[in-house]
Amino acid sequence: MDTIVFLILRRMRAPLLTLIFTYALAMAGLALIPAQDAEGNPASMSLFHAFYFVSYMSTTIGFGELPNAFTDAQRMWVSLSVFATVAVWIYAIGTLIALLQDATFQRAMHERRFRAQVRALREPFYLVCGYGQTGSALVRGLTDRHRLAVVIEIDANRLNLLHLDNHREYVPALCADARKPAALEAAGLKHPLCAGVVALTNVNETNLKIAIAAKLLHPHIRVICRADSREVEANMASFGTDHIYDPFDIFALYIAIAIQAPCLTLLIDWLSGFGGERLRDPLYPPREGLWVICGYGRFGKAMYRHLREQGLEVRVIEALPHQTGEPREGVVHGRGTEAVTLEQAEIGRAVGLVAGTNKDADNLSIVMTALALNPGLFVIARQNHRDNEELFDRVGAHAIMHPSLLIANRIRTRLVTPLLSDFARRARFRDEAWACELVSRVSALVEDRVPHVWEICLDEEQALAICLAEREGLSLTLEVVLRDPQGRERSIAAIALMLARDERRELLPAPDEILRPGDRLLLCGREEARRRMAWVLQNQHALRYVVHGESPREGPAWRWLAAHGPNWPRVRPWR
Repeated sequence: MDTIVFLILRRMRAPLLTLIFTYALAMAGLALIPAQDAEGNPASMSLFHAFYFVSYMSTTIGFGELPNAFTDAQRMWVSLSVFATVAVWIYAIGTLIALLQDATFQRAMHERRFRAQVRALREPFYLVCGYGQTGSALVRGLTDRHRLAVVIEIDANRLNLLHLDNHREYVPALCADARKPAALEAAGLKHPLCAGVVALTNVNETNLKIAIAAKLLHPHIRVICRADSREVEANMASFGTDHIYDPFDIFALYIAIAIQAPCLTLLIDWLSGFGGERLRDPLYPPREGLWVICGYGRFGKAMYRHLREQGLEVRVIEALPHQTGEPREGVVHGRGTEAVTLEQAEIGRAVGLVAGTNKDADNLSIVMTALALNPGLFVIARQNHRDNEELFDRVGAHAIMHPSLLIANRIRTRLVTPLLSDFARRARFRDEAWACELVSRVSALVEDRVPHVWEICLDEEQALAICLAEREGLSLTLEVVLRDPQGRERSIAAIALMLARDERRELLPAPDEILRPGDRLLLCGREEARRRMAWVLQNQHALRYVVHGESPREGPAWRWLAAHGPNWPRVRPWR
């Protein structure tokens, strides 16, 4: 607010002083010039009458001469004053319009509105730094789940796209440099409801500085960062950054797991997707044979390392090995877009191809050329820009690696359903048969659509009926909670994936597991199952029905009818 007042006073100082001086001079002239009274005798105009006349003269000339008819000298002075005040008003209004259009003033006003919007937030929100491909995908994922987000973006054009996006929740946004602590504070870093800071710019150093500033200004806040190099990742981890995501290493690990456990990979894909989409088909990357990697940058190095750990033979094609380095086995010089280069890498006997350069045109060309030489290849393509999505869908790749969407999906899962990350980490230690069986159960439950995944905490906010029943000494099992409140003889279309109690994590808890207040459950199923389950958790009558098959009437009217009605059925009490 101080900045706005300062800008107004600085820009309007000269027009206001000119306006005051002109009006003072006009009033002084009318007061000093000889006038006449009603009988035509010499007189003088009072300063009050001069002030009154000049005041309405500035807006209109039609009230007449007062308190008496003017002399010719007064009329000449009034004529000059009219032109002078009109010119001064034009000058002042023009300066005011220029001030309103000034970029600095508009920025100050926008920042003031932005601060007010952030202060008015009454639900937990996440501070997202960077609204590029990753940031926009993350904000979309959060708002679709009715989670709030606040955005800082240095590029005004990207913020214009944010305002055009049709988000389910309003997203306050500030055009500023997120590396500056003042911008982070303005965006709500110290707000008591700020649940975390997410640094998603495309510059590692910027993300590093955001993480440092967030930890220094708010030591206990959760910080999530994107890092594209191991050096920056280690630096972020050294001062307590909570979660660091390297898209290239994450995807390479994903392919390595898919080679050994395709059912587990498919299960995590389904649970991490957006509910209601069509189910994906499983990936079956070749477990034996030669893989060709085109591009030995950050993505190529990550794929090379994980494929070699699986015991696979790998050949690398790189156009600039003196900049990227090369593996011990050597490198084939070239971009991989030429058939001769691919043939030097023995593409004819290869089983897998990774088109992993930082140029979409080269990756598309590599895939098309390689498939022409060896149609049986398992193809992985790196997509750098979302605008080329349709081209990559048509090129024939089995797996597409989009760094921005990959990171956004992982962070969305971490923020919206944190228990799912724990489930995925523990599921890796189960055998493939366990994962295949669970995949079959999920598929039968939701048919051909991605299941909705949600988690609940058995507290008074999310499960009031459960807490009240526990206080009255009633022990409830998981099987009771999964009953349908519209027909207790059947269960809702949901699967309990994990039970979290203190430090304990139990995958696929048994139906007879006794629930306790404070337990957290991770579930998947159909959307209507989530709504019906909420009835049982929050409504005492629905809970009593699924437990006993009936619910006693409450309230004075129902009690009177039950006592005086002719043949009202007696219902079983709560206990």
